[in-house]
Amino acid sequence: MNIVEYENYQENKDHSLADFPYNTYLCSIPLDFTEVPLHWHDEMEIIYIKKGTGIVTVDFRSYYVSGKDLILVRPGQLHSIEQQPGETMEYENILFSPDLLISKKDDSRISDFLSGLLSGLIHVPTHYTPVYPYYEDIAHCVDSCDEIMKTRPQGFEFFIKSKLFELLFILDNRCKNFGNESSNKKTLEKMRIVLKYVENNYREHLSIADVAAVAGFSESHFMRYFKEAMGTSFIDYLKDYRLTMAARMLQSSDESVLAVSEEAGFSNLSYFNRSFKNKYKMTPREYRKMSS
Repeated sequence: MNIVEYENYQENKDHSLADFPYNTYLCSIPLDFTEVPLHWHDEMEIIYIKKGTGIVTVDFRSYYVSGKDLILVRPGQLHSIEQQPGETMEYENILFSPDLLISKKDDSRISDFLSGLLSGLIHVPTHYTPVYPYYEDIAHCVDSCDEIMKTRPQGFEFFIKSKLFELLFILDNRCKNFGNESSNKKTLEKMRIVLKYVENNYREHLSIADVAAVAGFSESHFMRYFKEAMGTSFIDYLKDYRLTMAARMLQSSDESVLAVSEEAGFSNLSYFNRSFKNKYKMTPREYRKMSS
């Protein structure tokens, strides 16, 4: 299970459109999971907090979010979602392809803005709270799309596209340059390479040398770089990622605990059980029983 499968596990199938790249699904933390690991993808994402509180991190910057907040994640941005200790959070994920808004005919005004937005050359805020000056306008676009998705009348695709264009108008006309949030582009680019490599290979034996080579670093340089960027060692990050994937497999499959541990990249069942209990405060079997 890679991170796309992990996210799509919670997808509301009634909202999944195979031929129209606009998808929504609802999630609950910690009922569905305690965290979404740091990852990135090519879609635009809107994280719409419905109830409760949590933490969303975008390009290493953490945002403490609560009910009605919106987070805008550009394609390629590193982001994660996690539980605040003792708190719960319900949120909606909205993902759509930027291609949905790009005409086959050249429209320089739209393409220039979209290119600048997607590349980060044009800055807009990431975090929108109800006190933000244009929050109501932005939330209205998202709410309108949610409402029509409940029934999907004929031609609803036109409506959704119109609201997404309205959202772009608000970002371009009213929010542009409000959110000049600087980040180290070189660090982010290297980290994207590392995280994608982990996502695709976490089931296998991964050494520091393997990952350092992918990033183009020496082993010692890579270990320092990762620790400074992520605040944890690569070995600890990899173990935590594997445990997170194992937890999802325990919920979504009937495979034995041994098979799950091996699929998640653990070669020793006792070590897996011990590590899992340390992270989730229960054994894998107890976790599966609770989840079911």
